[in-house]
Amino acid sequence: MSQKPAALSLPPPDPRESWGLPAFGQLPSVVELDELTTRVIANNPSPLTLDGTNTYVVGAAGSGSAVIIDPGPSLEEHLETTKSVLAQHDAGCAYILVTHHHPDHAEAARDWAAFFGCKIAAFSPEVAGEDGLLIMDGTTIRVGELHIVTVATPGHCDDHLSFSLSNGALLTGDHILGRGTAMVAWPEGRMDAYLSSLRKVASMDPVALYPGHGPELRQDPLAVIDFYLDHRKYRETQILDALSEGTLAPSELVSLIYKEVDQRLWPAAELSTRAALLKLEAEGTVGSKQGKYYLKKEHHG
Repeated sequence: MSQKPAALSLPPPDPRESWGLPAFGQLPSVVELDELTTRVIANNPSPLTLDGTNTYVVGAAGSGSAVIIDPGPSLEEHLETTKSVLAQHDAGCAYILVTHHHPDHAEAARDWAAFFGCKIAAFSPEVAGEDGLLIMDGTTIRVGELHIVTVATPGHCDDHLSFSLSNGALLTGDHILGRGTAMVAWPEGRMDAYLSSLRKVASMDPVALYPGHGPELRQDPLAVIDFYLDHRKYRETQILDALSEGTLAPSELVSLIYKEVDQRLWPAAELSTRAALLKLEAEGTVGSKQGKYYLKKEHHG
């Protein structure tokens, strides 16, 4: 039987557990996070969206303009709350920025852009629309003195972007979450790209992470990124240990690996497991036949 590394024999500790973060459902619906950024939470909580989608209004006080990042789902009350935040800052909306195409982040983008009379900026033409601005890694959005730099962070999906602010904060969308770990779901999630994106973000040494769901992460962003990397290594080790006992389908792996997890999350866990299996297959560690996976002989202990 293969032997998993001692460091991965137990789940890696999540550093956020000792940070005293607000409990689920206890985040304020509107809060100023720093001198540039206000978070507005959409009322769409769920096991996957956590407290709800975080919409961010970004702009310096007194500048007269701001950008909105991830308008989220089409909810009239969410638009009204975001409008009130802009009014309090005496600011108009210059752009709608979108981290990725998933509806809980992008659904309201076109309606909001029409309402505010501004353009959508996104990686995907389908999200940006005919009149939108296509942005990619290194694109700088300039609104007066405000500069926001686009950071390509594919993996969760191919069109995923994060946004770096001049104060060192990074808005991470679904790349890094305030609670738990992000989904890398087959078929659009790519685990190899996701891990590379995590290392890329770590190299930036952000002073804070503002996620698409859950609380802001200020205390030790690099510790969170390290945890995310270790968590993925741990899941890979679990997969390889299970396959060392025999050939298994993804659903069978999930029932073994996630047996302590709420079964409502098992379908999502299976998609993540499939993404991990594709990475391991591309690396030559596992093989597949008729929908089931096996550990290649040269990788048995």
